[in-house]
This record gives sequence, C-alpha cells and structure tokens, in this order.
Amino acid sequence: MALPAGPRRRLLALALAWGPRAGLRLAGAGSAGRRAAAEDPLGPGPTGAAEIRQYLRARGLPFQEGYSCLRTPSPFAPAPASLYLDKTTGCFVCPASAAEGSWQDFQAGVELGPAAPPPPDPEHQRDREDARRLWDRALPLADLPDAAETRAAFGLGKVSDATLKRFGVRYLPPTRALVFPWFGPHGLLGLKLLAAEGWEETTLPRPGAYRNLFGLPLVGRRDVEVVLTGRELDALAVAQATGLPSLALPRGPACLPPALLPYLEQFKRITLWLGEDLRSWEAAKLFARKLNPKRCSLVQPGDQQPGPLEALNRGISLAKVLQSALPASHKSIVSFRQLRDEVFSELANVEQVAGVKWTRFPDLNKFLKGHRKGELTVFTGPTGSGKTTFISEYALDLCMQGVNTLWGSFEISNVRLAKVMLTQFATQRLEEELDQYDEWADRFEDLPLYFMTFHGQQSLKAVIDTMLHAVYMYDIVHVVIDNLQFMMGHEQLSADRLASQDYIVGAFRKFATDNSCHVTLVIHPRKEDDERELQTASIFGSAKASQEADNVLILQDRKLRSGPGKRYLQVSKNRFDGDVGIFPLDFSKTSLTFSGLAKGKAKLKKVKVEKTEEPAPKATAPEDPAPKATAPEDPAPKEPAPKATAPKEPAPKEPAPKEPAPKAMAPKATAPKEPAPKATAPKEPAPKATAHKAKAPKVTAPKGSGSSKDP
Repeated sequence: MALPAGPRRRLLALALAWGPRAGLRLAGAGSAGRRAAAEDPLGPGPTGAAEIRQYLRARGLPFQEGYSCLRTPSPFAPAPASLYLDKTTGCFVCPASAAEGSWQDFQAGVELGPAAPPPPDPEHQRDREDARRLWDRALPLADLPDAAETRAAFGLGKVSDATLKRFGVRYLPPTRALVFPWFGPHGLLGLKLLAAEGWEETTLPRPGAYRNLFGLPLVGRRDVEVVLTGRELDALAVAQATGLPSLALPRGPACLPPALLPYLEQFKRITLWLGEDLRSWEAAKLFARKLNPKRCSLVQPGDQQPGPLEALNRGISLAKVLQSALPASHKSIVSFRQLRDEVFSELANVEQVAGVKWTRFPDLNKFLKGHRKGELTVFTGPTGSGKTTFISEYALDLCMQGVNTLWGSFEISNVRLAKVMLTQFATQRLEEELDQYDEWADRFEDLPLYFMTFHGQQSLKAVIDTMLHAVYMYDIVHVVIDNLQFMMGHEQLSADRLASQDYIVGAFRKFATDNSCHVTLVIHPRKEDDERELQTASIFGSAKASQEADNVLILQDRKLRSGPGKRYLQVSKNRFDGDVGIFPLDFSKTSLTFSGLAKGKAKLKKVKVEKTEEPAPKATAPEDPAPKATAPEDPAPKEPAPKATAPKEPAPKEPAPKEPAPKAMAPKATAPKEPAPKATAPKEPAPKATAHKAKAPKVTAPKGSGSSKDP
C-alpha cells in the first residue's frame, strides 16, 4: 500500500532534486492532482454480462467468453486488435492502443466511431518526465560499491543479480531506495520506490493512477499459469525459485483494480500468495471472486508458509508451498477436515483475527478488540449529540490504516462531510492555516476513501447496487450509512414502517455477510426523556436492528444544567467476545475530534503539575506514622516527667538523627509537648519502639531530653 503524501513528498523531493531541472512539481501537488478519485465514478453501467452480450449481438460484433471479461474487436485500434469488456461493469481496456473507458464510452466508439485521441494530460506528461529522470539516475545493484550491504538491507541475499537485472530493478542512492519500473506499450509509464528505512513505499504517478502489474513484460503469450504476490520483492523470489511467471499487484492486498483483469485473462491457473498475515488471506479470497474462483488457488499463511521472500531466505521449497495451495472454489457443504487449517490459523493469530485496531480510540479496542469484516454495527445517539462527527472520525481512523471505506451520507452534503473529516485528519482548523491546505489535501486524497453521490431519501435498491459496484471496483471493506431513516421514505413494502425498517436492516445484514464487508449503520433513537440515558431498546423500530447487529454503539450525552454535557461511548452489544462497557470521550471543538488528540499535550501538563505539587504534603505525611510508634507507649504516659528529666546520657545520640533537624525545629515540633515526640521521632527509631516495648522509658528518654533541649 502506498504511503501518505508526507513520506512521498520527502522521498520524491530528494530524488528529483538530483536532476538539473529546477522547480519540478510533484504528482498531484497542483489543482489537476486534486481531481476526485472517482475518475471511474460509481456511475451506471450494464446490468450484467447478459446485457453486454445482447448489445454485441445486436451490433454484429463477435466476442469470446473469458473468465472475467469478454473479448471483442476494438474500434479504437486497427484490426486485428482486440479489447476486453468487464462482465460486471462494462468497462473496457484496449492493450494495443492503451485506450480504456466506461461502458458508455465503448458504446459511443461503436456507434459513432472512435473519437480523435484527446490531447495528452499535462500532469501525466510531467509524471512521465519525472519518472524518466529518476529512472535514468538509478543504478543496477550489481554496479554499487556496497552491493552486499544494500542487498542485506532489503533481504535480497539469496536473490541473484540475474533475477534483478531481468526484472529491471535498480537502486537510487540519494534516497536509499529500490526502484521498480512500470513499462507499457509506449515505454516507461511510472515507478515505485521502496526505501530501506521503514520500508516506505511511494509511487509516481500517485497511487490512484499507478496500475502496474510488476513483471508483466516478462510473461509470454503461451503462459497459462501465474503467481500473484503482494510485493515486488516476493515476485522476484517466486520467479527465481520456481521459474513460473510472477506478477506483483500495484497496491498489494489493499486493492485489485478491475482495469488489470484483462491482462490476466490468458491464464488458466492463478495462485494468489499475497503475504503472511490473515489480512492478506482475506484479501486473496476476495480477489479470487473477481478473477473467477474456478481457476484460482490460495496459499494459506502459516509458520511453514510465510511470504515468498522469507520462505526463500529460510530455505523453504517455494514449489512445495505452491503445490499445497487450496482451491478458492468450494461446495456448499464442507467438513471440518476442510476447515481444520483455517480454524488453527485463527487460534494461532488471535490479534489478527480480532481485526484492525483503532489508533485514536484505544478504549474501544478493549471492548470490541478490533474492526472485522462481515459484521454489522448499529450506532445511535441523541439528536445533536454529534453522531455524524464521531462516526466520521471513527471511520477516518480505520481509513488511515488502509481500510477501504465508502461513505453514504444522506443527511449532510459530501462537501461538508469531507470538510469535517479533513479537519479531523489535520487536527486543526485549516480556515486559519490556508497556506497548509494543499499539503493536507494531498495527503487526504491518497486515503482509500470514497463517497456516494446520494443526498436525501433514496431507495434501498439504488444504495445496495452502488455498494456492490464499489466493492467490485475499489475492494471496499467498510461502508458507512448515515442514516437509515432517510431511505425508508421510498420503500413501499407495506404501510408498517417497522416492517419496512426490518427489511432494510436484513438487506444490509445480508450484504455484509455475502461480501465480507463491514457495514456501520446509523439509526436515530426513538423520542425519550432527555434526562434518561439511551439503551439498546431505545433504537428506533423493532428489536430486529439490535438482533441482527454484531455490535451496538450508543453515544451517551449526559447533559448538565449549567452547560453542555459530558459524552460517553457505550458498547452495549459485542457478539465477538461479549465484552461491553462505557468510556468517556473528549471532544475538541478546534479539531472536531472525540479522541482528544488536540488536547493531549494539555493533559500531560496537568499531570506534571499535580506531581510537582504532591511532594509538599508528602513531606508532612511521614509524621502520620509516628502515632503508630507511640501507640505502644500508651501505658507509659503516666510517668512522662521522670522520662523527660531522667538520663541525659542518651542525648549525644540525638544529634545523629538530628541531621533532618530543620524539619524537627519547625513550629509543629514545639507546639504541644505530646505531639512533639511524634514529630521529632525519626523513622529509624520507630522500629526500636515497637521492638522493646518493655524498655519504653529508655526509648522515650531521648525524646524527652531532645524536647527539653529545644527550648
């Protein structure tokens, strides 16, 4: 997955500064780079492969069935060039002319003839120039004076120079990064840089436009088997150890863009080996659906089946690992024998099974343990308590960790929602720092975040269709619906609104399960007394919403008579492990956050002040234990006078413990005679007092003499 624009800016700026051309602009830094990520919008397309076939037959266009695409003659290139039509979306790719577009673009090309090629995009031209400049300055690893150290830094000790040269891998000394090229029909299209420090990745062009199947130029026309990996280094290891064609996905397990599917049509067998964690395993199962499960096999992560590069370094046979890959397709009924390995994997990786952790809400991790795919979360709270503001930060936290998110905001416009999330992302008011807007906007744009274009009441069918399209196009794993009531106006299932709501909740529950996608559903509560706290039964409608939900979150607003109330988040249902509870939220009006990020420094200062003020009372605290030392002397107070005047020989012993005498000379010590011994009694003699109860006169004699000397 590509990193935010912060490391990307630093890495590219350092690399491009080496070139002679001054003032080079980074990709995406200008207004053109801030175009909406939905260059392929969630727009209407064909209803399915049947409609595409019907259209091709009506136009007299021959076609061939593929695994995920239909192949037909291309109107955008001279014969016998072909293009590929995605069976689900109708989007096309013509490898011969590098043309691609939507289903409407294909229809226009067929009916009106191919339009004149559009003028080259200036931004894309600059990206290619910058990529070429970097590529020309990168060096083969074999030519480096410290080649062995460089190999060790990237774990390439067992990868040969021949393999690196074959794949065209180079090294850029100023950035201490490996350079992986993206070659197309017309030359170099882009680059990916992998830094040794922190394994930071960055792409040119930016991640949304970087769609390189690393290793594709090495695939022959007759190859029928391929291994898909999540990293370029893993592709090197597989190709060297097995001799099989190996390709690396541009964004690893985060996304498989449908525009890449035509390049995989020639393969009859595809093995997905995306990584060594459960997140990669889940992604592999989702990608197999796009690629057609019948031809896909999956390498399940395990101790003896780590990532390809690690397996090569550990001496594990990669060929045997590929032979043990599991088929992606399965029957409707399975036995425990088929599930045994997956059950063991979940037991051995408890933290990964729990899901993605929140970084801004650690208290939420204590209850829910993490954010998991395939679940339904119902969220509610009083009107005006900040439900949308909280849930936007809740989703932003996950999105910043690579969770592909789709937002459906039916109450407020996307512009207002994006403004709130950008403020939460920057943790400051950008109205007062407009000079920083471009930098924060560039970083925010690189997040895997998408928005539905709906506003106001919408039909359930339109919303579900859009969600399905987003899952296919962008591999969405988290959908936020805000809120349920806005969709109920178009449902005419019955006159009963409760039955209508139950149907909608059931549809979202089914969508989450079938598509392994987490759905967060915001539901308004029913009208209740403002002074009463909300409960699970306070959710509007019948009990079906809380019954279908895996998690129920309630934003509690405990209002005060003198001002705004204190807000808490209550976890009232947790199907994963049953932990429920409540914890406070710290709202910052400046950053619009509930996590208290903007107030973190102030909290630390308060803690330090309290610690520095505590030593003063602690200095007098030791006087309290004194009564314990004098407690056993209760029988002795009947003869205090003789004890005070009696033996003055122990007096010389007094100066030794009187090193802390300044404390003893305080007025407290001279005030009452009885407490005086308590105040002047050092900590060390106290044990003597308890040890020699019978010799109490001898022990108290120094105290008496000490107190008589003080005046």
